[in-house]
Amino acid sequence: MSEVSVIGVDLAKQVFQVHGARADGSVAYRKKLSRAQFMPFLAEQPECTVAMEACATAHGWGREIGQLGHEVKLIPPQYAKVYVKRQKNDRADAEAIAEAASRPTMRFVEVKTIEQQSRAMLFRSRKMFIGQRTQSINALRDHLAEYGVIGPKSKAGLKKLIAALDDESNGLPDLVRDTARMYLEHIEALSARISDLTNQFKAEAKSSGKVRILTTMPGVGLQTALAIEAFAPDMSCFKRGRDFAAWLGLVPMQHSTGGKDRLGKVSKMGQKDIRSLLITGAMSVITAATRFGVRKGSWLARMLDRKPKMLVAITLANRMARGIWAMLTKQENYRNPEAVV
Repeated sequence: MSEVSVIGVDLAKQVFQVHGARADGSVAYRKKLSRAQFMPFLAEQPECTVAMEACATAHGWGREIGQLGHEVKLIPPQYAKVYVKRQKNDRADAEAIAEAASRPTMRFVEVKTIEQQSRAMLFRSRKMFIGQRTQSINALRDHLAEYGVIGPKSKAGLKKLIAALDDESNGLPDLVRDTARMYLEHIEALSARISDLTNQFKAEAKSSGKVRILTTMPGVGLQTALAIEAFAPDMSCFKRGRDFAAWLGLVPMQHSTGGKDRLGKVSKMGQKDIRSLLITGAMSVITAATRFGVRKGSWLARMLDRKPKMLVAITLANRMARGIWAMLTKQENYRNPEAVV
């Protein structure tokens, strides 16, 4: 009973608080370590469970600690928070993490591989640049609107704004023209970066068998497939497809009590990148079905007759998530696309 069973670690940039707990839950030690002391200290400990909150740096530390022979467990912060006693400090946080990790029903986050994190960075960098380009286009359009130059709310509207800047007869001040051209240069640079990242997307897809399998499903494109590969854990973590759909947050919020089931809006408690892309892909399937016709008597036709399109899209995204689980678990392509449309 003297050996440490669980080590709870409260991560930080330079100072780490560790809490060692024995198998019976008693405290073995509490230590505050610097960044340089952290890994040597863990290397000296007997093999045990090292628990951390699943924060920004946890996956990198998890890979390094795992190489020392320890079992690494990452806990969602909201699950560890309930075990904090009274005051909120690093010492209490480390103890709460160790306590949460010892619970037999606790849910953990799988440590990401370096390839997964690299693709996640690629995905989110592209998303960030797209957001910055949209922000810059909107800012340019709003500034020029104050001088009577109106452009459509789209990327295509840039052509009209550029033509207005080149037109010397509209009375725009030179300062406004020069500043607007700075916006255009910035937008062009962002478009070039987005194009480069998109090409990297395509190159990554060619080397991934998982992406090839996923893109056989209607509504799942290259971006969705790469997001699933980057952000989703191994499908063996889920017992069934509905567990994966629940992990994504594609299930209704529950407000049940007294034996009465009350279901509300979509929970949105899961992985937002994959969830939003699946809903967008489901909406594209619905748009194609309504435009080109949907097979009479199919599930999608019955749903569209009774429910709003957005509700049908979320329900279809749930079905897509369950299908993705089955495809990746069995390593099979999508079998029957005609069953959806």
